[in-house]
Amino acid sequence: MGFMDRFLGGSRSTEDYVELDLDDVPSGSSEASMQVHIAEIQGQDDAIAIKDAVYDGDLVVADVTRLRTEDRTAEHVIDELRQVAREVDGDIVQKGDDQLIVTPTGVKISREKLNRR
Repeated sequence: MGFMDRFLGGSRSTEDYVELDLDDVPSGSSEASMQVHIAEIQGQDDAIAIKDAVYDGDLVVADVTRLRTEDRTAEHVIDELRQVAREVDGDIVQKGDDQLIVTPTGVKISREKLNRR
């Protein structure tokens, strides 16, 4: 089971999710300064939306499972996203064979687990 299956629960639709009431959660403002996007990269064209989101200051968690069979395409897409992370002074990591996390300006990804045992 890949990250996206664990994160999104497999092949579910939006009707399968329950919106949680945020009235009890203190909020500094109603506008978020950054969003977290979930993406699936199947080919070169999918990198465009990810690049746009990172340039706009958002974080992207991308499933790259479908790229494993096309090594050249995977390398090209990852190189493009690595360049975007450099340009915006963000960060990029690949976790396992199936996930890329690309961050915007000022967001770095720790390479250490919080629950180290």
